[in-house]
Amino acid sequence: MAEREWTTADFDYDLPPELIAQEPVPERGTSRLLVVHRTPGTNPPREDLAFADLVGRIPPGDVLVVNSTRVRHARLLGRRPGGGPAEVLLLHPLTGDRWLAMGKPGSALRPGKQVLLGDELAIETLLVRDDGFREVRVVGADAATAIERFGRLPLPPYIARDPDQLDEARYQTVYADREGSVAAPTAGLHFTTELLDAVRARGVEVVALDLEVGPGTFRPVEAEDPRDHAMHEERFEIPDTVATAIAAARGRGAAVWAVGTTVVRALESAGEPDGTVRPGAASTRLMILPGYRFQVVNRLLTNFHLPRSTLLMLVAAFAGHETTMQAYHHAVARRYRFYSYGDAMCLI
Repeated sequence: MAEREWTTADFDYDLPPELIAQEPVPERGTSRLLVVHRTPGTNPPREDLAFADLVGRIPPGDVLVVNSTRVRHARLLGRRPGGGPAEVLLLHPLTGDRWLAMGKPGSALRPGKQVLLGDELAIETLLVRDDGFREVRVVGADAATAIERFGRLPLPPYIARDPDQLDEARYQTVYADREGSVAAPTAGLHFTTELLDAVRARGVEVVALDLEVGPGTFRPVEAEDPRDHAMHEERFEIPDTVATAIAAARGRGAAVWAVGTTVVRALESAGEPDGTVRPGAASTRLMILPGYRFQVVNRLLTNFHLPRSTLLMLVAAFAGHETTMQAYHHAVARRYRFYSYGDAMCLI
């Protein structure tokens, strides 16, 4: 049978705006959890649980892989020399004092123009790249100083408010380590230290890799054929400890659990046909659509994603398109909370 050709519309669904979580639940670890069984004929096909119930669903001997990246205070609010507002999002450093960036309005980030930060610092645009991103530099100090003095936490565009002190804690995972992302690996936001300790107490190994989450994670697919979408690039590093743990799990027939789509992208980008992974640093533009054959990941914990997004396409590739879309319709009907501060889904 010929493999189906997917359109972006195949990954669309109706989401009432009030289901988009604008703030975290009052206590970390108390979100809801939708468990989805991928095996056809499983009865029931889905289970509505509490997130803490996940602990008992991970068998001893399995490996849980998290993304320990930390969100950088990369959003810089400034003004144009003429007085109008402008903002710059510093994505990651390039060579020398250059940074890759994006911002608005676009007219304020043309080559030679500056966005003023206070009375002493400025962001100068050096180059507009073909993909629309800018190469910029900080004038008057280094980037670290600009971020320390003027940087704000970059909340996702669908959270319609400014960040507050609660976000400083709750938009980072409890195991966040190396700074470098402009968005949180949101599946990990549900874990408390106590829940992770309970997972380890069951004989599950918890290991961490680092993938720098970029703004492309929020970018909708506009092409009718998702294969025509220009997939965003993200940098990652897989330590030897992760590769060793996965190889050992494979050897004993245990499963590899990915906490979030960022972990999936990193592991599958570095994956070998035998299910092991290559340690080291690299970058990826991997786009996963239904029909993709997963080499490393056996189980997936993730949040609920935007319609027509590459993240929803990845989930559909993992669980099956029909299973995934039915689960999303179920989540809408049961009033689950969606997106970064929303509830979780576990695909087993």
